[in-house]
Amino acid sequence: MTDTRRRVKVYTLNEDRQWDDRGTGHVSSGYVERLRGTSLLVRAESDGSLLLESKINPNTAYQKQQDTLIVWCEAENYDLALSFQEKAGCDEIWEKICQVQGKDPSVEITQDVVDESEEERFEDMSSPGLELPPCELSRLEDLAELVASSLPSPLRREKLALAVENENYIRKLLELFRVCEDLENREGLHHLYEIIKGIFLLNRTALFEVMFSDECIMDVIGCLEFDPALPQPRPHREFLTKTARFKEVIPISDPELRQKIHQTYRVQYIQDMVLPTPSVFEENMLSTLHSFIFFNKVEIVGMLQDDEKFLTDLFAQLTDEATEDDKRHELVNFLKEFCAFSQTLQPQNRDAFFKTLSNMGILPALEVILGMDDVQVRGAATDIFSYLVEYNPSMVREFVMQESQQNDDDILLINLIIEHMICDTDPELGGAVQLMGLLRTLVDPENMLATANKTEKTEFLSFFYKHCMHVLSAPLLANTTEDKPSKDDFQTSQLLALILELLTFCVEHHTYHIKNYIINKDILRRVLVLTSSQHAFLALCALRFMRRIIGLKDEFYNRYIMRNFLFEPVVKAFLNNGSRYNLMNSAIIEMFEYVRGEDIKSLTAHIVENYWKALEDVSYVQTFKGLKLRYEQQRERQDNPKLDSMRSILRNHRFRRDARTLEDEEEMWFNTDEDDLEEAEAVVPPSDKMKPEQDLMEPISKFMERKKVKDCEEKEVLGKSALSGRPNPSFKLSFSGSTKSSLSSPPSASLNPGSPGSPGSPGSGARGSPPAPVTTKGGLVGLVDYPDDDDEEDEEDEDSDSKEDALPPSKKSKVSS
Repeated sequence: MTDTRRRVKVYTLNEDRQWDDRGTGHVSSGYVERLRGTSLLVRAESDGSLLLESKINPNTAYQKQQDTLIVWCEAENYDLALSFQEKAGCDEIWEKICQVQGKDPSVEITQDVVDESEEERFEDMSSPGLELPPCELSRLEDLAELVASSLPSPLRREKLALAVENENYIRKLLELFRVCEDLENREGLHHLYEIIKGIFLLNRTALFEVMFSDECIMDVIGCLEFDPALPQPRPHREFLTKTARFKEVIPISDPELRQKIHQTYRVQYIQDMVLPTPSVFEENMLSTLHSFIFFNKVEIVGMLQDDEKFLTDLFAQLTDEATEDDKRHELVNFLKEFCAFSQTLQPQNRDAFFKTLSNMGILPALEVILGMDDVQVRGAATDIFSYLVEYNPSMVREFVMQESQQNDDDILLINLIIEHMICDTDPELGGAVQLMGLLRTLVDPENMLATANKTEKTEFLSFFYKHCMHVLSAPLLANTTEDKPSKDDFQTSQLLALILELLTFCVEHHTYHIKNYIINKDILRRVLVLTSSQHAFLALCALRFMRRIIGLKDEFYNRYIMRNFLFEPVVKAFLNNGSRYNLMNSAIIEMFEYVRGEDIKSLTAHIVENYWKALEDVSYVQTFKGLKLRYEQQRERQDNPKLDSMRSILRNHRFRRDARTLEDEEEMWFNTDEDDLEEAEAVVPPSDKMKPEQDLMEPISKFMERKKVKDCEEKEVLGKSALSGRPNPSFKLSFSGSTKSSLSSPPSASLNPGSPGSPGSPGSGARGSPPAPVTTKGGLVGLVDYPDDDDEEDEEDEDSDSKEDALPPSKKSKVSS
C-alpha cells in the first residue's frame, strides 16, 4: 500500500507571484553523491520520474506553514513549496531539515534568507529576544516605531514575529482597537493601522492564522480602515457585513467548508482592497499571504468535489424547468466561480474535476442556460463553456455528436453557440469573437484524437458539415444574393469577417469536407460579392478566402473558379481601386503573381484569355505581362511538341566559353557508348538517329530563326525587367509555335509584383540578355554562358539606359518614385 504520509504536491512561485503546480509524488530524504549532501527527493507517483532534487543547504531558510506546508527559496526569485497530504509526513521531513541545519524542530522557520550584518550577529548573541512594550494606549506610538524600525532588518523582523506570537499580542492589540474606536481616539487608531500593517509584512503563517480566525478577522479589517493618509476611514466592515452577502445557492452541510469559504473571501478582500498597493520591497514580504489564499482555494475545490450530494443537487436544480430564473442565475454564477477555482488544481486533479462535471451533466445544463434571455446568465454560461472547450474539446465534440441523434439541428449545443455569435448585440462583437475562437478550437483537426477503432476527425467533421455549417454560413448567404452586399453596416461587416475567418481556417485544414461544401453551395462566388463592400477589411477577408483556395493548387477548385468566371469580381475590384497604392491593390497583385510564380497553367490560360484586355495596360508591375508570357509559352509547347523536347535538351546542356574545353567535351561525347551516358545527359531520340543529318538540323534552323525574332522583341522590355527586383537567370528560352505577332512582355523569370509608385530594385541586365546558341555535332545543342563578359554587360547596360531615357515623363516618375 502506498505511504500517504509522504505524498506531496510540488509547487513553484512564478513571476506573477502565483503558485504553479509541478506534480504529485512521494518525498524522501537521503544523501546524494552528486550534490554532496543530504537532499530532498520527490518522485512522481504516475511514472516515477524525478520532480524535485534539492540539497538541504545549511544556509537556506525553510519555513513550515499550516502544519502541512514547507516553503523555501531555492535560488534568487525561485521559491519552492511542498504540500503534504498528512501532517505526520510534514513533521517527519521538517525534523530531517532541522537535523541537517542543527535547529530545533519546534521552530517554524530555520533562519533568515538575508545574511545579518556583524552588528546584528553580535546583537543576536547578546540579546536572546525582543522585548515588546506593554499593550497600552500610551505606548502605541512606541510600539508603532518599534515595528517600523524592525521591518528593514531580517533578524529583528524574526525576533518581532516571535515576540508577537509568544505573547498573544495580536488579541491584546485588537482589544485596544475596540477601546480606541469607542473613545474615537483617532491618533491611537492611526498607530494601530501602522502596527497591523507591519504585522502583515512579517510574512508569518502562525500570525496569519490568528489574524484570520473568525473572532479576529473583522477587527483586523477595522484596524486597516484608519489609514493616516486618508481624511476619512473606509467602511470595509460595513461592506462585508451588509453589502457583500454570502449566497448559499445549495445548502453546504459541512461547517468546515463553509468556514473556509468565508475565510478565503475575506482574506482575498484584504489582499485586493484593504491593504495598500505594496511596493516592490513589500510585495516580496507578502508571499505567505499569496500562498495562504492559494492553498485555501485548492482545499475548497477538493472538498466540494468530494461532496456528491452537493453537486447532484446543483445540477438537478440547473436543469429543472421549475427553477426560477433568479435562482438559476445564482447557480450558474456559482458554477462559473467553481470552474475558475479549478484552475488552481494540478492536471491530474483537473482531469477528474471536469470528468465529474461531465458525469453530472454540465453540458445539458449549459444548453438550458444558453436558451435563457438574460444576457448576464448567457455570458456566464459562455465562460463556463470556454473552460470546458479549452481543457477538453473532445468531450464537447463527443457530447454534440451523441446529441444530434436525438434532437433537431436547431437546438444542438454547437448551433446555439453559433446563433449567439450571430446575434451578439455588442457593437464591438466582443462575445462573438470569443465564441468564434471556441468554434475554431472545436473544428481544429490538430486537437482531434485518432484511434484504431474510430477517427474523431472524420466523424465530427461529417457531423459539423451536415448539421452546423448551414447555420454558420446563413448570414453570408443571406447578405450576398445580389451583386453588392444587401447590408453593409459596420456591425454586419464585422460579423461576416468573423465568419469568413472561420471558413478560411476550414479551407486550410478540412480538405474534402469544405471543398464539397464550397463547390456545391457556390460559396466562393457569394464571398466575392463582398469585394464591393465599402469596408476594406471585409473586402480583404474575401480576397484572403480566395487566395487560400488558390494556394491549395487543387484542380477541382481551379475548374470551379474557371467554370464560374470567379476572377471577374477580383479584376473589377482591382480596376475600381484605380491607382491607389493600398492593401487591396497589393493583395490582388500578389494573388496574380502567385498564379504566375507557381505556374498554375489552367488559371494562367483562363486569366489571359478572359481578362487580358482589362489588364494589359498595367505596367507599374510586370505581373500581368508575365502571365501573358507564360500563356504564350504554354501555347507554343502545345502547338509544337518537338520544340518542347528541344527545350529540355537546351536546358540540360550548358557549355563553357572556352573553345578548347568545348572541343574536348564534344570528343568525349562521341567516344562514349550509349550505355555509359549518365542519366542527366541529353541524347538524340533513336528515331532521329535514323534520319539524315540535314533532316535533323532543319527544325533546329527554323527554331534559331524564330529565336532571333523573339530576341529582338524581348530587348524592348529589358529596361522594364530592371524594375522587377528579381535577378534574371543566366539564360532563358523562348518558343514561338503560333503565327501571332510580337509580344511586348518581359520574360517570366524577371517578374515580381509591384505597386503604383513603389520603387524597383536594380536588375542585372547583362545576365538577363539572351545567350548565343551553339549547335554541336550529331544534333546536340547547348548554350554558351557568358557570365564574365564585361563588354557585353556594358553594351546591355547602355541599351537599358537608352530605353529608360526613352520612357514618357509619366513612366519616369513612377520609376524614380
